[in-house]
Parts: sequence; C-alpha cells; structure tokens
Amino acid sequence: MTLLLALIAPFLLLALGAAFSYLYAWTIERRFPPTGRFIEVEGGRLHYRDEGPAHGAARGTIVILHGASSNLAESMLGLGLPLSQHYRVIAFDRPGHGWSERKRGLSEAEPARQAALVAAALRRLEVRNAVVVGHSWSGTVVPHFALDHTDVAGAIVVLSGITSPWPGGYIGWFRRFIASKAGWLMMRTVAVPILLMFRIWMKRKTFRPQQPPPGIVRKGFIPLAFRPRAYEVNMEDFAVMYDAVLRQRARYREIRLPVLVIAGDSDEIVWTDLHSVSFVREVPGAQLILMRGIGHMPQYADGKAVVSAIETLAERIAPARVGVP
Repeated sequence: MTLLLALIAPFLLLALGAAFSYLYAWTIERRFPPTGRFIEVEGGRLHYRDEGPAHGAARGTIVILHGASSNLAESMLGLGLPLSQHYRVIAFDRPGHGWSERKRGLSEAEPARQAALVAAALRRLEVRNAVVVGHSWSGTVVPHFALDHTDVAGAIVVLSGITSPWPGGYIGWFRRFIASKAGWLMMRTVAVPILLMFRIWMKRKTFRPQQPPPGIVRKGFIPLAFRPRAYEVNMEDFAVMYDAVLRQRARYREIRLPVLVIAGDSDEIVWTDLHSVSFVREVPGAQLILMRGIGHMPQYADGKAVVSAIETLAERIAPARVGVP
C-alpha cells in the first residue's frame, strides 16, 4: 500500500496542480477582462489601450511597454493616465502577456521580435515619431525602436530597464528546460501554485525600499500574469534575455535618436550601475536621471518627476512631429 501511494503521489500532485491552475486562470480571466482594443499583427492579436486628452489636441504620442509579470493596465495606472492628460498614450500588452497573443517557441520571446510586432501595430495605427517607453524587461525591447523602427519612434525612454549582459548571466539549462516538454508540463501543473506562495514577497521586493501602493495588484490586473500560459511566456522572456542583450549591446553605439534613461539608485531588481549607467555610456548623447533612494518603480515612488521627464523629452522632439524646423 505504501509503495502504491508513493507511485501515484506524483501523478496525483500533477493532477491537482493542473486542476487548480485551470480553475484559477478561469476565475482570473473573468475578474480581469480586456479593457482595450485588439489589433491583428503577424504574431496574432495584440491588446492595447489608446487614450488622449479629453479636451484639445494631443501634443504627441507616447507608447508604453510594461515589464515582466505585468500588463497594460499597470502601465496605464503608473504612467499612462497622467501622460494622457496632454498626449496620445498607447499602452500595449506585450506579445503573450495580458490579453495579447503570442506564437509558441523561444524565438517569439526575443526582444527584437516583440519590438517588430509592436512596431507593426503602430504602423497600422499610423503612429510616427512616438516616444517609446519601456519599463524593466522592456528595457531589452525599446533599443530596437531606436535601431530598427525609427519610422514609428522619435525617442526612447528606458525606465529601470534591463539593457546589458551580466556576469554569470547565461543559464543554458533554464533555456532548455523552458523549451522542453517537462517545462510545458510544469507550467500547467505545479508552477502557478508555487508562484502564488511567493507573490507577497515578490510584490514587496519589486517596490522596495518604497511600500507598494494600496491595491496595486487588483488595480494593475497583476493576477493575469499567474495564468499558466502567461507565466510560461514570462519564463520564456527570461530564458532568452541574456543572449539577447549580449547581441544587441554591440549595436548601441549606432543609436541616433534621443535617449532618456531613468532609474533609482536603490533598485533591487535591475542593477542600476550595470544596466542604466552602462547603457548611457554606450549610447551617444543619452541622458541619465538617477533618482536617489528610489527602487525599481520610480513611476510610483515619484510619478510627477518621471512624467515630467518624459514630457520634457516629448516636447524636445515635438517640432519633428509637426514639421516645424
């Protein structure tokens, strides 16, 4: 009997995990439905919000891309709503995140690929010379707008972003596991229950040394990231991240668009010296705003300063938008 229980216990655990993950995802999707529109691109449908001033013309366009374990609702909460008072703001669920779709395979996780899909959507929306803002993981994405998609981008902002390789960063075993059948099975059985055990710790660490804003998880639709496929997409992003920044770093000196980098010097998630400071050194003319005593979420710690800096950059390139010399 004991031997029989030992044999069936792993299968029972997987079955219970799969049932829980399915029911949890089903519940979450009904609590946090899409809040924007959908646009067809090569990789499937992308979910986006397009907001602007209630009165008067927009001064320009600002595009916002969220970080890991997030979505456009959080982007609008932290940056989009205040910026939309004067600008047209387009916030995307990155491919595979939130309510956006993504094809399978690690190649679809590549930052260059994600940038290409978002750029294709922006072309369909007739966007030109936008300020493209990327927070955290999207720091790997926005440099491609300055390198490969200058028809839609007029400037980029890296906000607490990942931009550079780091010592010991290559984890080939993780990449192989995520792409394997075992990885697929884990994401749909036990991964989500395990992740939920650490969500309070993750929230506190993300905002440290500041306190998380009240209700940020609910208001930012963060539970959408805890669905099996969304969590798998998140892990795929991390699996390709190191190789991606290693390759694209060699191109940073080719960037000619205005670049603004904003980071807190107390960031425990993305090392500011390694990523933000080194990126500024490598990009000609890049500007760095280093915020003292602030962690990974400057848009919440001192939102007025971050919004003001982005708006100043948008005003700087505004003549190019309206054709003024």
